[in-house]
Amino acid sequence: MKALTRADRRSPTIYEVAKRAGVSIATVSRVHRRAERVAPPTRDRVERAIEELAYRPSRLGRSLAHGSHDAIGIVFPDLSGPYYSAVILGYEETSAAQGRSVLILGTHRRPRAVDQVLDLADRVDGLVLMSQTVDDTVVDELRRRGVPIVLLARPPVGGADSVATENRRSARALVTHLIGHGHERLAFVGDPAGSADVGERWEGFLAAHRSAGLAPAFGPFTCGFREEDGREAAFAALIAGAHRPTAVVAANDEIALGVLGAARDAGIETPSELAVTGWDDIPAARHLMSPLTTVRQPMLDIGRRAAALLHEQITTGRSEPRREVLPTELVVRSSCGCIAPKSEGGVPR
Repeated sequence: MKALTRADRRSPTIYEVAKRAGVSIATVSRVHRRAERVAPPTRDRVERAIEELAYRPSRLGRSLAHGSHDAIGIVFPDLSGPYYSAVILGYEETSAAQGRSVLILGTHRRPRAVDQVLDLADRVDGLVLMSQTVDDTVVDELRRRGVPIVLLARPPVGGADSVATENRRSARALVTHLIGHGHERLAFVGDPAGSADVGERWEGFLAAHRSAGLAPAFGPFTCGFREEDGREAAFAALIAGAHRPTAVVAANDEIALGVLGAARDAGIETPSELAVTGWDDIPAARHLMSPLTTVRQPMLDIGRRAAALLHEQITTGRSEPRREVLPTELVVRSSCGCIAPKSEGGVPR
């Protein structure tokens, strides 16, 4: 038997489908896009030709014909860690259901990040920008170019859509809970100036102190979001400092894991000598020797909502901005000194 050549295996073209169905290529395209302006008998004839020829339109062809890419982008400050992974998963899951591919760009330590974001914008139908990956002037420039934009975890800019999570109220509740344990020397570990989310958590930290009539014993111990960053910051707070804190409020769970490691290395027992809390509720948080008291974020939903809002802009041309704030939830476990309740997120026993 003769082996199939590349030419034998080539995909059928839209012209062949049109010829078999006895219609124009524009009609084939309308049927494939499920446009309504096709008579049912004609639609049936075209669909039968598509099935018989096993026709699949090329992505490039659709892009050129319709001025779209069938792809959307997302820009992160960093691609490592469970928080970013969960947001990407939710974003990709929803985008795939919409029939779109996802292009991902991490700007961490890239010297030409702005140029790369602008280049990505030319290759997608819309863009999600997370945190301070680019400044507001770049967001405005993209919107002037007509690029649909959704902002994540940063303050709204102009008429761009945004998705954020509630931070201040949950941070205040978390710190109030620690103060209720008798803690008056609480340290905040994270960088309020480096992230809008962390800045709001710091504001909640301060608000809880004001309500309790306390002055913060420490300024924030600034650090990045990774476990090793938390370990280094905790060394300064727990070991190098003359008066160490009795409780640490970490800006995320990875930092909290670093704090717990530094405390263990220093021979400081948790939670009896040091209470530690986090933020996000990553999977590892509940499996520690002292499961982590934290604030649960709907990380998958952040990505899902961003993809849904972007899809809405692309398909409807909506111009009025949508601004969504998703709820967060204090989850009390034992790293703060409580006996963890059987039902997570409830009132501690």
